[in-house]
Amino acid sequence: MKYYELDKNEKRLLKDLEKEAFVRVSNFKRKQKRYQEYARGTLAKTRNINIRIPEKDLLKLKARAAERGIPYQTLLASLVHQYSTDQIREKI
Repeated sequence: MKYYELDKNEKRLLKDLEKEAFVRVSNFKRKQKRYQEYARGTLAKTRNINIRIPEKDLLKLKARAAERGIPYQTLLASLVHQYSTDQIREKI
């Protein structure tokens, strides 16, 4: 198990948690739903990246995307997502 040094605020939160000092806020369900939406919005954000790939590979990627009628960036993002979620795996 890793050991982490807690800062002053974290120590206070831990102490309050151990004393069961927390109480439910008013309108809990409505606030819970709002913050869940905030979390979904945060997780759904996309980021721009720069990547260097051989021109030959880029041309093949563009051709495959054109066959499917989608932008090549969309195809590439889909492939990255599929790989990162183990829907596709590299051959060893």
